[in-house]
Amino acid sequence: MRTDQWQTGIIRAPMATILRAETLEGFTPQWIGNDHGMRFLADPFGVWHEHNLYIFAEAYDYRTKCGKIDMLQYDSSLQFVRRARVLSEPWHLSYPVVFHHEGSFWMLPEAHRSGHLTLYRASTFPDVWEKNNQFTFPVAAIDASPIFFKGLWWMFFSPPGTGREKKSMLCAAFADRLTGPWHLHPANPIRENLSSGRPGGTPIVDGNDLILPTQDCTQTYGGGISLVRLSGLSPTHCTTSVIHTLAAPKAFQPWTDGLHTLSAAGNVTLIDAKRISHSPARHAYDVKRWLQKTFVSR
Repeated sequence: MRTDQWQTGIIRAPMATILRAETLEGFTPQWIGNDHGMRFLADPFGVWHEHNLYIFAEAYDYRTKCGKIDMLQYDSSLQFVRRARVLSEPWHLSYPVVFHHEGSFWMLPEAHRSGHLTLYRASTFPDVWEKNNQFTFPVAAIDASPIFFKGLWWMFFSPPGTGREKKSMLCAAFADRLTGPWHLHPANPIRENLSSGRPGGTPIVDGNDLILPTQDCTQTYGGGISLVRLSGLSPTHCTTSVIHTLAAPKAFQPWTDGLHTLSAAGNVTLIDAKRISHSPARHAYDVKRWLQKTFVSR
């Protein structure tokens, strides 16, 4: 019996500094997100606005097995201000990529169990989000990671499919506008490797290339972050290669069993790290939920 428990943290260094260091040794996170054994925060993404840092993350509860999106607000000195539930749907939500474009804030959470990838716009930032009905995407993309690069919008994602495909296939799509129409890259999957296929954070520009954090799932789900270089990216071509892999250092104890998000937020970087619990508590809730469903169906 094993249960993944995730902890979210703020590192007071820009993502470029971490990439140059090629390690997380020496970086001390400000841990912010573990509630207790049955709940956690993971998949953090953030933006600065009016001298405040707004972090959006998956708020997961093993008792319901359905992720929601919470917002945590911090002031300019990274002192906690407040926390609020900002997005909830009947299906599981996670990986809430948030960014600013054309005067609005946008969120692109993972929601493949709904059968769609849905784009939300903040009608009242940071608390109220509305679906953008003009946005369409050809795949119920998993962990979709957008970036505007060389005159085009790009989306990197894993496709729905088998458990292995969700963890090992990296696909791409491109569009002239954020709302589309989106075109799948003809070389998809542009990469297929269990150690470096599923997106795990913010793509960033590095000269003529992009660097995309991906998840190393060879030993465990979200075991580390493999940094993938995307070279020669165009609507007809893409070359991928792994630069190096980041692991949770010993100083992160007890959160050293995995690392699966590395996202940029100005002068800080957001991460999550995990520990694997062998407590039977979560499985007791699984049995209770199964029994409830069984008796209700009779």
